[in-house]
Amino acid sequence: MLTEKYLNPFTDYGFKRIFGEEAHKDLLLDFLNELLREEQGEIKTLTFLKTEQLGSTETDRKAIFDLYCENEKGEKFIVELQKTKQNFFKDRALYYSTFPIQEQAKRANWNYRLTAVYTIAILDFVFDEDKNDTDKYKYFVKLSDIETNKVFYNKLTFVYLEMPKFNKALAEIDSRFEKWLYVLKHLPELEKIPAKLTEKIFKRLFEVAEIAKFNHEQLIQYEDSLKYYRDLNNSFATAREDGKSQGLAVGLAEGLAQGLAKGLTQGKIAEKVTLATKMKAKGYTLDEIIELTGLDPQTLENL
Repeated sequence: MLTEKYLNPFTDYGFKRIFGEEAHKDLLLDFLNELLREEQGEIKTLTFLKTEQLGSTETDRKAIFDLYCENEKGEKFIVELQKTKQNFFKDRALYYSTFPIQEQAKRANWNYRLTAVYTIAILDFVFDEDKNDTDKYKYFVKLSDIETNKVFYNKLTFVYLEMPKFNKALAEIDSRFEKWLYVLKHLPELEKIPAKLTEKIFKRLFEVAEIAKFNHEQLIQYEDSLKYYRDLNNSFATAREDGKSQGLAVGLAEGLAQGLAKGLTQGKIAEKVTLATKMKAKGYTLDEIIELTGLDPQTLENL
């Protein structure tokens, strides 16, 4: 039985109900405008496109986007949610961005002029290379010149939002965009609409996300999606704990082996020192003692 009042937006069903349905397109439009307004101005309209794109040949790999849409200027937006770490995720994001680029070549008498492509990834994890930069959760990536840091090409943009790093309390939030991030991160924990989130767009969001308003079919789809999300998180948590346990066991084994080896070595040296002391007392020469014990002259001189 579900105990939360509002859905989890990090489930597939939750994410697409909030951002991916025609009836709720105003939510996605507001989110993108708050995220990208300084970058490209106001987006006036959005049109959902097919999320399955095929390459130019039968051998091309298939690309599936969570959300794929375009604005009134024909600019493309890929919006996706990534719940867990994935090898080569940045490579995948780059690969996906090539499909909206290539499909623009299908026009007749094309002169290579492109419209902008934006790939926006809402991440429920942190990139390993960014984990120490704890205050930076938003990354805008473009093709830039390394020496001058000036943008070399401004029509290809990747935006990464590392949600685990966003830890602001509601009282600390001022911008509307940060309100969006707060809602996305804390929605399942909320029992009512906070006073700071009573703007029309957020009231609309809470209405769309209220589980009690789902019909039977929607509830089944959400429960299945939530179960998958929980199982996935549990699998990764178990793997992390197993990794820690294995690491501890390996560390203990290595430490024990190293300690044992060190003890044996020290024991052998002690035996040689005892033997050398006896030989010295019986009048053996220094060279004879070195030859028979293998000890160095400095050690023997200190006896």
